Amino acid sequence: MAEKKKSAYAASGVDIDVKMNAVGSIKQMVAATKTQNVIGNIGAFGGLHKVPAGKDQILVASADGVGTKLKVAAMMNKHDTVGQDIVNHCVNDILVQGAKPLFFMDYVGTAKVDPAVFKSVVSGLCKACKENKMALLGGETAEMPGLYPLGEYDLVGTIVGSVQKSKLITGKSIRAGDVIIGFPSGGLQTNGFSLARRVIFDMCQYSWKDKLPGTNQTFGDALLAVHKSFLKPVSALMAKIKINGMAHITGGGFPDNIPRVLPKAVNAEIDRASWEVPTIFKFIQNQGKVDRDEMYRVFNMGIGFVVIISKKDLKLATNILRAAHQPYHVIGVMRKGTGIVTYKN
Repeated sequence: MAEKKKSAYAASGVDIDVKMNAVGSIKQMVAATKTQNVIGNIGAFGGLHKVPAGKDQILVASADGVGTKLKVAAMMNKHDTVGQDIVNHCVNDILVQGAKPLFFMDYVGTAKVDPAVFKSVVSGLCKACKENKMALLGGETAEMPGLYPLGEYDLVGTIVGSVQKSKLITGKSIRAGDVIIGFPSGGLQTNGFSLARRVIFDMCQYSWKDKLPGTNQTFGDALLAVHKSFLKPVSALMAKIKINGMAHITGGGFPDNIPRVLPKAVNAEIDRASWEVPTIFKFIQNQGKVDRDEMYRVFNMGIGFVVIISKKDLKLATNILRAAHQPYHVIGVMRKGTGIVTYKN
């Protein structure tokens, strides 16, 4: 039998057969995320999804990427968690406005598709989509040698959700005296990794296998901790009390994210003594000699999401969160001001 001739495209670094086989291998996982509103199957040029019923419905969309956390995943050859990271990140972004997720779409760009890595990434996407009760509707896998370094990839996601117009949360109802509840993060989430990698691996010369001092965790495990979704506890709160505003603590930390939902007449006063900052952040701050205020702008410092409610609803909110087994801290209060974040302690 004659040997199959290698295509000119494969010789240039792009093997279409490998890519298509890799895509085919994940169809069953993706199909498992299908909801009753999905029309058709994976593989079409566009994904089809029913529009939520009711003229009052608003679609809410967001897109983001995992960033240089992917370099840690590549270093450890562990790729199943980054898919969860991007899904949960995007869920939290639209949750801020009160929206529930409908479907998710991903983009994976790489120099050369590694079928095992690709399948691992998609397994994480599917796991998080199922946990958040939404469909992985489709995506794009692009093989581009020369644009991406060999052995690395980029992972980006787009989410679409919906909310009733009457239940849209904008922050306009925030008033002085409202309290700020913070939900603990799982770690760095998906922000600040360029600085974290520089301090840990370049300045301090640690390996990902080394233990983070003062813990039983390796640096790798601490850095790859999954970005949490806060859909369940927030949904439990929204069902019973009025939420005046929410913020997802991502890039820009406290001073850049909380003001996005603040009216101009109030400040968010954060009590930095109201929770214990996780060890990984203390290590980066101390070893990198990073200014404290800069730490709170680069990292979430252990608070992944904040909810702003009326003080009169605090007792009910804490009961709801305890019943939902959601850890929380009352981390601050709204004061008269100019729409910025200030700190106590």
